[in-house]
Amino acid sequence: MRIAFETISVKTKEPLQLLDMTPTVRDFLGKHPIRNGVLLLNTLHTTAVLFINEFQAALMEDMKELLAHLIEDQRYYRHNDPEYSDCTRANASSHLRAMLMSRTLALPVQAGEVVLGRWQSIIFAELDGPQERSIQFQILGE
Repeated sequence: MRIAFETISVKTKEPLQLLDMTPTVRDFLGKHPIRNGVLLLNTLHTTAVLFINEFQAALMEDMKELLAHLIEDQRYYRHNDPEYSDCTRANASSHLRAMLMSRTLALPVQAGEVVLGRWQSIIFAELDGPQERSIQFQILGE
């Protein structure tokens, strides 16, 4: 068994931003001789997530609107209140949105390619930007 590992840096530009990471994942896989195995993706942040869905502009806007509707920025949160928390970013809504999603993905790799359905993309969601973010890529296999 072989293992390849890399940490990718992503600079986001918006408070809530969705990025298609599929080309970056394919580039990572192309650099390594492992042809079959499991790809692990992990964001190293509590206010950023990874998920699989169709990366289509209208759908991405719908997802942003849904997250904003489910967890409102302007609502009172103890995490944002200096009486209860030492957080200076006032980013409770970002943490709560992330809680609904996932920081990690595990995906099969066959013949050097990540296995995705026809309309599936690997999407990184920035929930507290803009910031520089780190995503760990690791492939295990042969």
